[in-house]
Amino acid sequence: MNQKKLLNLRPHLIYLFLVLIFYQCNPELHTSKKNLDEAILSDTSNFYYVDVKTYPVKNKSLPIGIFDSGTGGLTVMDAIVNYDGFNNQNKANNPDGILDFEKEYFIYLADQANMPYGNYPSLNKTDVLREHILKDLLFLLSNKYYQSSSDKDYKADKLPVKAIVIACNTATAYGMDDIEAFLKKAELDIKVIGVINAGVKGAFENISKDENCSIAVMATEGTVLSNGYVNAINKYKTEFGFEGEIQTYQQPGIGLAGAIDGVIDYFYTQATEIRKEYKGPSLKSKEAKIDLSILNRYNFDWSKNHVLYSGEKNNPTEIQLNSIENYIYYNVVSLLEQIKKSETTKPLKTIILGCTHYPFYKNIFAQKLDELYNLKENGRYVYRNVMHKKIALIDPAINTAKELYDYLNTNDMFGSEDLNKSEFYISVPNTLNKNVLLDTLGNFTYEYKYGRNAGSIQEYVKQVPFNKTNLHPDVIKMLKEKTPLVFKLITDFNQTNIKTEFIRINNLVIL
Repeated sequence: MNQKKLLNLRPHLIYLFLVLIFYQCNPELHTSKKNLDEAILSDTSNFYYVDVKTYPVKNKSLPIGIFDSGTGGLTVMDAIVNYDGFNNQNKANNPDGILDFEKEYFIYLADQANMPYGNYPSLNKTDVLREHILKDLLFLLSNKYYQSSSDKDYKADKLPVKAIVIACNTATAYGMDDIEAFLKKAELDIKVIGVINAGVKGAFENISKDENCSIAVMATEGTVLSNGYVNAINKYKTEFGFEGEIQTYQQPGIGLAGAIDGVIDYFYTQATEIRKEYKGPSLKSKEAKIDLSILNRYNFDWSKNHVLYSGEKNNPTEIQLNSIENYIYYNVVSLLEQIKKSETTKPLKTIILGCTHYPFYKNIFAQKLDELYNLKENGRYVYRNVMHKKIALIDPAINTAKELYDYLNTNDMFGSEDLNKSEFYISVPNTLNKNVLLDTLGNFTYEYKYGRNAGSIQEYVKQVPFNKTNLHPDVIKMLKEKTPLVFKLITDFNQTNIKTEFIRINNLVIL
């Protein structure tokens, strides 16, 4: 090769050398273009590899795994740990005042860094979402986690699980089939329970078999797009022998799950004026437009910057919601407007709270429904003709708990451990992965989070123990008030487990 060609190649060789150095200096990337299934099952050098041949299947002493896109799945866990539907001695179908899962313990994962899951389908990123869901599964199956977000090396002493609960509606809709297919391919006989079927079964318990009525599903945009609930309603209507006409409506709660988890794109307590990064309902939103002509029906709380607006309050040029309650008001009114405009003769009887975050605020949903049932304009009721007076709000978590109990009972899988051994993990951005892009608060930017492509198997996140530094203060307060037993388990985990960075450094109780 002549000297001129060598000189032309030199920039490319330098670039290649720098790339090799970069990857050698950044082992945390664990990047691979292989199929994720292949990496899990055969590539022993890959971070996501799980040795399925030695997996302790049907080991009743193992914990139960639960995962969600965030902290909303703790409502499902709360329903499970507080469940008392059976007699603990003879397994008869009657409560005995003793918690049915008191001898079980759990490993919970909140994929907080990648949430809300509901946005991926609407942005044509379903393949990325499915990778996230499969990685959630891998975390529960594997022994790996990080002590803290800053650690370079992972720990490998986490226990695997004996059963899995997908405590996320969007993950159930888009990932249940993938999870079951992977477990079959890996020859792992592990029970997987999703919340969608459980929620629909609960909805039909409130309806007579010859009744004409409407069922509504309030869920994330992704869950709505999947039609997972609609398909399940149609399936069980036939299977259960319902002869009445049932109309189904869906309300995509754009931003509500994110607001509940304190995601800055939807909710920021420190905000005092219109925000550029805001992605929730507004006057200008195409997906979640606030209708100025019915502003009084929303009846937003405008105090304490719970509504951010420009222009005059009575004639705003823009509106942004800045409280969880206002998000709920918007979505309930939007649902009833949808039903009202359909001119249905089948009044709304049941609402499935098809997002695990929503039951935290079940009482707010109920209060708003009562308010709207009695709402009058010009002496006439606005929504009463399309509503039952008392609308049942279905939390799929209750039926999920029952299904889990039935599985453990039928397969002789009840343990004899201690509920207080439960562990709680959350995903945080992997700052050692130089590919990630973060905002000023250290979270993935919206554009990066939903701009990634499937197929590049990287550690975008690290799974670390829950602690005060990776949970929003409002979430901590909410858990303490609304799920006291789960909150105690989280607190006990952090008080006794030296894996937690915050305790290790500051020697403080974090929650």
